[in-house]
Amino acid sequence: MTQILVVEDERPISNLIAVNLRKAGYACDCVFDGMAAADALEEKSYDLILLDVMLPEVDGYELMNYIAPLEIPTIFLTAKATVQDRVRGLKLGADDYLTKPFEIIELLARVETVLRRYHKTERMIMIHDLVIDTASRSVSREEEIISLTKKEYDLLLLFVRNKNIALYRETIYEQIWGGEYLGVSLAETYDTLNPTEDIEKEQEKDIGCQLYGVYEEAGETIAYLFRKNIGDIVLSAKFYR
Repeated sequence: MTQILVVEDERPISNLIAVNLRKAGYACDCVFDGMAAADALEEKSYDLILLDVMLPEVDGYELMNYIAPLEIPTIFLTAKATVQDRVRGLKLGADDYLTKPFEIIELLARVETVLRRYHKTERMIMIHDLVIDTASRSVSREEEIISLTKKEYDLLLLFVRNKNIALYRETIYEQIWGGEYLGVSLAETYDTLNPTEDIEKEQEKDIGCQLYGVYEEAGETIAYLFRKNIGDIVLSAKFYR
């Protein structure tokens, strides 16, 4: 399991990060000052460090001088947001620099990106009897390959890696389709369909997603822009009008 060291002196922030890292399938340890971080690095090997700058005992910049020779990927998490601060952190050897406040979903995305850059992501992800091979981008159950389109695979991986985390539709759109979500195409789509009639024929829309149906649910008109059953797992993205 991927091991992450969280070096953050504000305990509520540290706890929030740790909870979400564990939910995403990572193992993590938390320390609250620079000296404790140095001790932890002496005692255990880590795949990634999340490092605050303004720490008691030894600050993050000074600690980075100790971390750099160890070649452990590091992301700075700090309220120091000036260009000079970011440049200093990156020149010291940090792989990324995220300023506070930040969204957990962005932090998880950056963690995944840095780990992937160093080939430290887990290749095989298992959910019940479903196996996702991230290297070959394949999904199987009982050694039988399940056919997924590129978007279906990307959505499945996004949801799996953000288990128990509510994702905004803007986040889903930006992560999977790229670009900024404008909410225009979906509204136009509603107007062309009967909201009380299930749409059996898949209709390809301009945002590159298949619209499986428009339904009434609890008095609200809902469009299922994406829905696929993978055994016991229902993978769907639905948007309320």
